[in-house]
Amino acid sequence: MSTTAIGAAGAAKVARRAQHRNRPLLLGAGGLVLLLVAVAVGIVFGNVPLPLADSVAIIAHRVLGLEVLATWPASTEAIVMELRLPRVLTALVVGTGLAVAGATFQGILRNPLADPYVLGTASGAALGAAIGILIPVQVAIVGFGLANILAFAGALLAVAVVYRVAGGAGPGAMTTILLTGYAVGSLLAAGLAIAMVLAGNNLRQIFFYLLGSLADASWAQLLIGGPVILIGSLLILLRGRALNGLLLGDEAAHHLGMDVRRERAILLALATLVTAGAVALAGLIGFVGLVVPHIVRLLVGPNARLVLPLSAIYGAAFLIAADLVARIPGELPVGVMTALAGAPLFILLLRRARGGYAL
Repeated sequence: MSTTAIGAAGAAKVARRAQHRNRPLLLGAGGLVLLLVAVAVGIVFGNVPLPLADSVAIIAHRVLGLEVLATWPASTEAIVMELRLPRVLTALVVGTGLAVAGATFQGILRNPLADPYVLGTASGAALGAAIGILIPVQVAIVGFGLANILAFAGALLAVAVVYRVAGGAGPGAMTTILLTGYAVGSLLAAGLAIAMVLAGNNLRQIFFYLLGSLADASWAQLLIGGPVILIGSLLILLRGRALNGLLLGDEAAHHLGMDVRRERAILLALATLVTAGAVALAGLIGFVGLVVPHIVRLLVGPNARLVLPLSAIYGAAFLIAADLVARIPGELPVGVMTALAGAPLFILLLRRARGGYAL
């Protein structure tokens, strides 16, 4: 090979490395732009389209306290502040939490097919919500009904039972935790089936909760559930280095000086808390925590310090967009939209990786 050819090959290699290093920055910047566009479109469009300028002016006046000449009707302000903005922000928070929790579970379990509901969270939340719907007592605490409260508790309790029965998060315990999660989830699903048989006229409400919805989003719920999800997600982001260590395997992580049991337990607890908060706010919404981290990992590699923040951004944008599509024709469950978009995409990813995925 000539010197010129060798030099050209070296230059091409350097260019590819530079492109690879810049890719996370480009994806991050592009994701933030996409998120801002999704927020704006989510506020402006719906059953009643609103002018973008008026929507921005209303938010600037009511949220930022800026002096703006009011040229819009009171109905427009009510739609933006009481309906659209809390719903879009709830979708942002829930999408962020589910994507971060999904990436965390995939890393902890070293399984790219894991999602936030893999340890029985969904079954526990669904059973808790069904019990809350069937109890003939109307209870509301800071905007949360009994179904939301019991869904949150059920999600946490399910994972706590799985963790306890599996014997903790010690070295080599992940297979046991996964199998225990499947068994406990199946048991809770049986309980949910019994609740649905006994539901009678409440069956539609339970079914709607199982598909996920942001129709009841409110400022009161967001101000309570939002911090739980966002703070939990932030704490997970700060432990990206520990998640990278767990990806290497228990023995390698131990040789790096990591307390494997402690770090895994902390990450499991945080991811479960975030998932439970998301379930309490919006019900069971699938594929956000499975597909988004999957795609991000394919684009930037397995480094959790890149995968976690990028998953948060794109998970938020994805759920806002899905919710917009769900509410334009009426009020479809947002979980249906995420499944319609996420399932074909996930099948496509699996076909492209017939040789198997590696984290």
